[in-house]
Amino acid sequence: MKKINILFVLLILFGCTTEKSNNNNFENTRQSFISSWWKQFPTSATTAGFHDYDAELLAYDKSCREADKAFVNAWLDTLSHLETSKLESNDLTDLALMKGALQSILFYTDTLKAWQWDPSNYNVAGAFADIINAKNLDSLQKRTFIQARIKKVKSYYDAAKANIENPSPEHTQLAIEQSEGVKEYLNSEVLNWVETKADLQEAVAAIDGFSTYLKTILPTAKRDFRIGKELFDIKFKHDIQSEWTAAEVYEKAINRKNELHLEMAKLTKELWTKYMNVEMPKDTLKAISALINKISDKHPHRDSFIQSIEKQIPELQTFVNEKQLLFLDPKKPLKVRRTPSYMDGVAGASISAPGPYDKDAETFYNVSTLEKFSNESAESYLREYNHYILQILNIHEAIPGHYAQLVYSNNSPSIIKSVFGNGAMVEGWAVYTERMMIEAGYGNSEPEMLLMYNKWHLRTVCNTILDYSVHVKGWKKEDAIHLLVNEAFQQQAEAEGKWRRVQLSQVQLCSYFTGYSEIFALREEMKKASSFDLKKFHESFLSFGSAPVKEIKKLMLK
Repeated sequence: MKKINILFVLLILFGCTTEKSNNNNFENTRQSFISSWWKQFPTSATTAGFHDYDAELLAYDKSCREADKAFVNAWLDTLSHLETSKLESNDLTDLALMKGALQSILFYTDTLKAWQWDPSNYNVAGAFADIINAKNLDSLQKRTFIQARIKKVKSYYDAAKANIENPSPEHTQLAIEQSEGVKEYLNSEVLNWVETKADLQEAVAAIDGFSTYLKTILPTAKRDFRIGKELFDIKFKHDIQSEWTAAEVYEKAINRKNELHLEMAKLTKELWTKYMNVEMPKDTLKAISALINKISDKHPHRDSFIQSIEKQIPELQTFVNEKQLLFLDPKKPLKVRRTPSYMDGVAGASISAPGPYDKDAETFYNVSTLEKFSNESAESYLREYNHYILQILNIHEAIPGHYAQLVYSNNSPSIIKSVFGNGAMVEGWAVYTERMMIEAGYGNSEPEMLLMYNKWHLRTVCNTILDYSVHVKGWKKEDAIHLLVNEAFQQQAEAEGKWRRVQLSQVQLCSYFTGYSEIFALREEMKKASSFDLKKFHESFLSFGSAPVKEIKKLMLK
């Protein structure tokens, strides 16, 4: 899960001025657009590594929302008057991304309105972390910007409290939990950069006040976290930007689940006597589950979980290089770390990558620790991320998955394709690399690795089924747990965690399977050419930044 997936949340929460370009030349318009975008959304600029507006931390009040809409409408009008008949394909793709980003802001502001019912949107820690972690700022600049921003935390949370209306209890509870992490971050990491301690104390008090307010309204918070079919379909269109509809992707996922069950049944029959000394159950799903449970005995120790991940990263890099699957830049650092407390509570592993203006900054592989887990919960978690699955997780999150893709994205000739990243492309690439690595012989084609890969891939498939079924079909917790435990063979702790995640997000869980399916279909189509080269395909695909797969497809096929 990449933080790029919260791009539009950041845009909504931190934007506030109006500006319009009248340039008719597309290159000038593009440059004017991105310049005015950063001015309008200053903390998104910081995330991208553009620091001209780092002193700003804008309260998302009514005047801010109105300014955002004025900005969007002005730019949509400007872009609608461009002469597009002579634009090259790359420019047309950029234009589509620019329009899509603008239209998404209107959807998030006026239709979805999560700024009213999701208090977890309000979190200032990232606004400071992106300054502290920046490699293209010196110490004096960091101190100056942080000192300016810390003074604006109170007004930020004052606006947040005024905005909250009929929140969901799930999002309210998450906001309360993360507020503790935000305070911890300010009192530790930010403390060293603040000259006036009174400003820091006021900021912490503002977060405390927000958290206290949420605790008072939590008992009466009744809003259903489900957004329903109409909103889900529109959000899918804006966020995923696929050739397919949400319903079509859901049907593809159902079919793929059935295919995987058949493949896993064959592998279970092959492996059964190697691991089990009882007769194989006639119920295929029970047989698969029993074998997976037995093989999952092999897993890292809870105290060395992060160390196990650190050890595997160079091994993956060596495999990719030896198999000539993708060029990996040895100068781009990747650092494994425990997930910062202000980010914890949604995903067990994620990547935090620098933006295109600060390419040399570190990429962080965030891993949640098991410190707060009971022995039972820790064992369940470790069995889910067993010896085989953990390797596939590292392929997905690190090499050649998210880490590699985001390095390429930052090097895209088009700043538009780097900045306005599409979550389905980003997650789809990570899922695609899991299969690609297995096809290339990773794991020596051991049936155990193939079985666990299918189990992991089934997780991707069932993410879509779960997301659609909960938000559109109204599934309850027991329905979700049945799917995840009995049909996706997940541990109880993992299933509980995914149920929590589907309550806190919408559509994002569809991005994995949708993006993967589009990338795999594109590769198979291009393989028909006699000149096809896998490494060149990968590098060409990634050269288009993080654009939607359907747009990359147009460019590659052309």
